[in-house]
Amino acid sequence: MKSKNYFYIGGGAFILALFLIGAKLYKDSQREELSFLAKKNSEVFVRSHSPRFGNKDARVFLIEFLDPECESCRMFYPHVKKLIKEFKGKVQLVVRYAPFHRNSKIAIRAIEAARKQGKYWEALALLFKRQPEWGSHHNPKIELIYEFLPSIGLDMEKLRADMKDPAIIEMIDQDLKDLRTLKVRGTPTFFVNGKTPSRFGFSYLKELITEEVKQAYP
Repeated sequence: MKSKNYFYIGGGAFILALFLIGAKLYKDSQREELSFLAKKNSEVFVRSHSPRFGNKDARVFLIEFLDPECESCRMFYPHVKKLIKEFKGKVQLVVRYAPFHRNSKIAIRAIEAARKQGKYWEALALLFKRQPEWGSHHNPKIELIYEFLPSIGLDMEKLRADMKDPAIIEMIDQDLKDLRTLKVRGTPTFFVNGKTPSRFGFSYLKELITEEVKQAYP
């Protein structure tokens, strides 16, 4: 009789263990289904090289095709970063490049070289802040970025060397291919989990993000 009790207890524990494992697998499967990255065409929106800001586990992806020399991108940038913080870990920003202006590729190469020194977001913010000086459409002075960037603690000799890294050129080329696939013709262009806002404007962008957050976090 005693051995039978052990059998029942052991069997019950085994069944419980199977249930817990099954529940975890189901939960993981659900999470994967909810993830934008699980979608078939997600790589055209988010590449492994793409800089991300915010919670890396956030289920809502705000993809922005931007140009450091674009005036509208400069205006949107601080508001976009505030949005990420406002949604408290539920949204992450993914930066893609759309170098439509004359000196954009040089600026992007500098930002990416700064990334190798752990100063990506500082460099991007700085170039947006000083954009009217170096990126004026009437009188651009790209050489000024080399005067501005040391202020964030960059090793400029290393930065100039890293700007020649072929991987950065490949990254820009890949973003150009993807923006053509997605028919991106202006900056900034936003996608939220692959969807576009109904109209251009910050309020429409926030509206779409809010909808996607509600779906991703029911």
